[in-house]
Amino acid sequence: MAAFLRGSRSVLQRCNRHVDLSPASSRSMASKTPVGFVGLGNMGTPMAKNLLKNGYPIIATDVFPESRKELQDSGAQILDSPAEVAEKADRIITMLPSSPNVIEVYTGPSGILKKVKKGTLLIDSSTIDPAVSKEMAMAAEKKGAVFMDAPVSGGVGAASLAKLTFMVGGVEEEFNAAQELLTCMGANVLYCGQVGAGQAAKICNNMLLAIGMIGTAETMNLGIRLGLDPKLLAEILNMSSGRCWSSASYNPVPGVMEGVPSTNNYQGGFSTTLMAKDLGFAQSTATNTRTPIPLGSLAHQIFRTMCARGYANKDFSSVFQFLREEEGQ
Repeated sequence: MAAFLRGSRSVLQRCNRHVDLSPASSRSMASKTPVGFVGLGNMGTPMAKNLLKNGYPIIATDVFPESRKELQDSGAQILDSPAEVAEKADRIITMLPSSPNVIEVYTGPSGILKKVKKGTLLIDSSTIDPAVSKEMAMAAEKKGAVFMDAPVSGGVGAASLAKLTFMVGGVEEEFNAAQELLTCMGANVLYCGQVGAGQAAKICNNMLLAIGMIGTAETMNLGIRLGLDPKLLAEILNMSSGRCWSSASYNPVPGVMEGVPSTNNYQGGFSTTLMAKDLGFAQSTATNTRTPIPLGSLAHQIFRTMCARGYANKDFSSVFQFLREEEGQ
């Protein structure tokens, strides 16, 4: 019954997947009940703010006081622990840095599952090991709750503009309920399959992103060394077959494009350490499935080396700067 009530809250679909939206009398007048949000970092804060803008009361928590205060100033109710959030909300979104953080937030001494109510919908938008998503889903099921993985693509800019892409894994009957919230934060919400499938899609996407960014940085660096103006070279690439997201929307060369981390000393955006983490997931899952990923493995090695060379907290597009420094070695 709880699953039906959550499903009845669905709004008209605004994504690329066609889902059965058969009429239900309780669906159209559904009230916007409070939504829990745990994890108010660079991604979580703008995501939670977009839920507030869409009229959802937010009950949130984070380990960092400054993050809590920013969202509190925007109108959210702030509590001390994930368990307290679970006491007050039957729909909770988590956005956390890594698998250990997710395990702690859900199953730790003050975790969500200590106080979760039966029928609660749990949506985890962290990028973690698919095996951990499956583990959390089983733990939630024992408590009578439903866990779905819904990692995102698009970065901080897309999070602020509510243009993220969500890749959702979990029980398909719960997709409508999750979609209602996710469409407030993203432009695309795609159902990928059972729990862990969203993480699998995200890992594949980020492996390609890492490879593409390294290729773009190498190409731009070579062109500059050959005497080409970087803006001209970017223009040529972006009207030719070499065009990719890294060249057209997130160019790694300072001064080529406005509003990207390369113009701000590679601050903000998606950190090198997080990219190395995601590539580690790609490496381990490739090993487990005996899948050859020669370029993915090389990308993992490059970003791990960057972390050891002082680039861990810089945006991953700083691979351009890393390559430039390698010239002098």
